[in-house]
Amino acid sequence: MIGFGQQTMIPDANFEQRLISFGYDNILDGTVLTAAIDTVTHLEVSYYGISDLTGIEDFTDLTELFCAYNGLTSIDVSQNNALIFLNLTGNQLTSIDVSQNNALTQLWCDDNQLTSIDVSQNNALTFLRCDWNQLTILNVSQNTDLTYLYCGWNQLTSLNVSQSTNLTDLNCNDNQLTSLDIRNGNNTNMGSIQTANNLNLTCINVDDFQFSIINWTNPFWFGFDSQHYFSNNCSATAIEEHSINKKLIKVTDILGRKTPYRSNTPLFYNYDDGTVEKKIIIE
Repeated sequence: MIGFGQQTMIPDANFEQRLISFGYDNILDGTVLTAAIDTVTHLEVSYYGISDLTGIEDFTDLTELFCAYNGLTSIDVSQNNALIFLNLTGNQLTSIDVSQNNALTQLWCDDNQLTSIDVSQNNALTFLRCDWNQLTILNVSQNTDLTYLYCGWNQLTSLNVSQSTNLTDLNCNDNQLTSLDIRNGNNTNMGSIQTANNLNLTCINVDDFQFSIINWTNPFWFGFDSQHYFSNNCSATAIEEHSINKKLIKVTDILGRKTPYRSNTPLFYNYDDGTVEKKIIIE
């Protein structure tokens, strides 16, 4: 039997019942012995109809918290400084504060009602899933270790992942993007990019537009709208529009000789559909 000592309030009966099933508590009375929970490192309480996670602050050694598909409208994890993995998928959260969770490497907060999220203090973050929310702004400039970013089905108008130099997977489908910058120096290692259903987006900033045209063609891994094209610098005045629905065969100079890409030089781009485009890229 658990003895007497400092108590932690657990007002949500479903939450406390889950703790009882783990053996951290022994009676449904709205409290749990703090000493029974303050060394717990892993907690799985998903799909239990929990609407109030009060008491989680005393799980001070917690490194992994899974609380997906409950009825949470708010959560306070400011005292859970050891958290590495936080899964809050499928709740009713309108905001979340993870500014004190500096050790966090994975954050799942998709399928909520978030209008904003600040991950500027989460420098260790490698996996961020925040799709299916109501985000209008997402700043990942401080998340240089980010590898996976899923932010589709929001209301983003711009996205810049150029500082995320380890990024390999990006999904920003179904937003309202007019600007997308993925010049992160790691485009050759990108395994998946999905930008479909961003109807106001035309030019996509990339490391090397020729590499993108040639290699980002598998529709299973790479999804773009028909009006999207790649550029090394979308803000430049140079004409540099390239359809992503046709394959570049070769680039030739004015004498018809095959040549590698050169800036500030008139070149002819020959595609597999028989079209030839004359372009000069000014850098």
